[in-house]
Amino acid sequence: MKNILIIGSTGQIGSELVLKLRKTYGGGHVVAGYIVGAEPKGELLGSGPAEIADITNTQQLIDIVKKYNIDTIYNLAALLSAVAESKPQLAWHIGMNGLVNVLEIAREYKCAVFTPSSIGAFGPDAPKKHTPQDTIQRPQTMYGVTKVAGELLSDYYFRRYGVDTRSVRYPGLISNVTLPGGGTTDYAVDIFYSAVKTKKFTCPLPAGTFMDMMYMPDALDAAVDLMEADPARLKHRNSFNVTTMSFDPEILAAEIRKHISEFTMDYKIDEVRKAIADSWPDSLDDSCARTEWDWNPKYDLSTMTSDMLAILSKKHEQGLI
Repeated sequence: MKNILIIGSTGQIGSELVLKLRKTYGGGHVVAGYIVGAEPKGELLGSGPAEIADITNTQQLIDIVKKYNIDTIYNLAALLSAVAESKPQLAWHIGMNGLVNVLEIAREYKCAVFTPSSIGAFGPDAPKKHTPQDTIQRPQTMYGVTKVAGELLSDYYFRRYGVDTRSVRYPGLISNVTLPGGGTTDYAVDIFYSAVKTKKFTCPLPAGTFMDMMYMPDALDAAVDLMEADPARLKHRNSFNVTTMSFDPEILAAEIRKHISEFTMDYKIDEVRKAIADSWPDSLDDSCARTEWDWNPKYDLSTMTSDMLAILSKKHEQGLI
């Protein structure tokens, strides 16, 4: 039986991943690590143990690993892309110094480590369409720099010390549970909330800005399936391209109008986010993930939109959003 620590458990991914893993392994086997000011609540707090787990506090993490006999760490601590550009030193401190802490602890206490990377790990020199698994990575954002460095460092710890490191390069993630916190792709979540609540949306990215996206259930499956994969099959480790769909704001708005005909959208461009988006791929080639650990997403744009709007509409009727 696994004993798992999730660092960043109250974030967009962590808040759902904790519950998924607790259903699989039992509530007592999954520790929700959080920082002061971002405490778990509700089911996240009541369904299993929770501990303060600041990724920059090495002793704090060691104490948790020893207390719960942790063998697997999901390291989800990071500043998202737009926020990282406004706080680059903090982004490096959390993304890199924090990762070193986790990898050193994993080396000493024999833990497997999942640290997600991102499409932000690519830069404007990479192929824009169907970006290959292995290609040039020259990001121009601090977020991207930390992701590339994290991939390389994680591979180093695998080759040098035998630490079982694995990761995926997530595209933009769309969730109906927890709002994102400062990412370039956040509009693709915000648009659904606005469609349900006001039937109008002001988009911060221009029409024609294509980016890869993924619905959260598929993102959770990607993390868990990779960590459960047979290591003998993995030719890559850090990090696998994964994707399910690519669209621009106009395509997404048109899909929403199939359900909410009166929905309207205008634009107020955020130049910082636009510059970041323009440097990222339009779409990824995830054939390596499909070959090496049978990656097979369940949602496309149509099924994701239907599910998002149905769930958010119900929440809106109940006064929850």
